[in-house]
Amino acid sequence: MGNPANQLDDYTSDCRARVAFEVLANRWDSVVVFTIAAYGPMRPAMLLARIGGISPKVLNDALRRLEYNGLVARRPYPQAPPRVDYALTEAGGALLEPMQAMGAWATRYAEAVLTAQERFEARKTSTRPGSARRRAESTPLNPAGDAEPEGTGR
Repeated sequence: MGNPANQLDDYTSDCRARVAFEVLANRWDSVVVFTIAAYGPMRPAMLLARIGGISPKVLNDALRRLEYNGLVARRPYPQAPPRVDYALTEAGGALLEPMQAMGAWATRYAEAVLTAQERFEARKTSTRPGSARRRAESTPLNPAGDAEPEGTGR
């Protein structure tokens, strides 16, 4: 694949590659795309049932964002009562391969990411600015330069 430093211009703030990351930055957008890809064009009520855990408002927002980005097509039908469904566009369907690659990455690294987040949060809440430095300065050192266990200092 090459050296990432040599490809830096591909990921600067004004490059087109960032569009792909921004398009799927919302937590529900990729779920909606994947669901439509798996089951075909769907009405919003069926998407709600298939996805689960998403509110009608959040789904509507995701569908509007995906339509805005050209990933789904809104298809209204001239009937009473009004009916509309959503289908993937060519661009939306083309996202499936990178989404599957991201899924494979998540399967492999999600636990490490979650562990790092927990470690960071624990560190953030257990230390206040400067408290670690004050503890280090007040911990006596033995002749070897190692910190002595509490209560054994000279």
